[in-house]
Amino acid sequence: MPKIAHTASEMISGMSPELRLGSFVFASVDDQVGAGLMARAVSMFREDEGLSLLLPAKVAETAGLPVDQPMRCITLNVYSSLEGVGLTAAVATALAENGIACNMVAAFHHDHAFVPEELSETAMQVLKSLQASG
Repeated sequence: MPKIAHTASEMISGMSPELRLGSFVFASVDDQVGAGLMARAVSMFREDEGLSLLLPAKVAETAGLPVDQPMRCITLNVYSSLEGVGLTAAVATALAENGIACNMVAAFHHDHAFVPEELSETAMQVLKSLQASG
């Protein structure tokens, strides 16, 4: 198992942002529609209003779901502790200071920032600068 970063400084300086291929969209669907899409979803979360899915844009489009807010995924590539404090706040703040919306998804191994497709390259520059300053 790789070394786990626990402090904000370790997480920020240790991250290596990587822009993943493809576009993604967030969608809210009922259980019936969700059942047919869950296997293709990158992520899911059950909310009171319905099943929220994070889908490849092409999958969503084929299913007839809105794709008017395409996002790109930036994986931070640092093994951060699930109890670590500061990485999400630092990433979201740096992006916000540059006018870039950010939807963070924390998974077991890595954190992922979903940013508007048209601002993804700028977001990468911002996150690389943040890493260098960490």
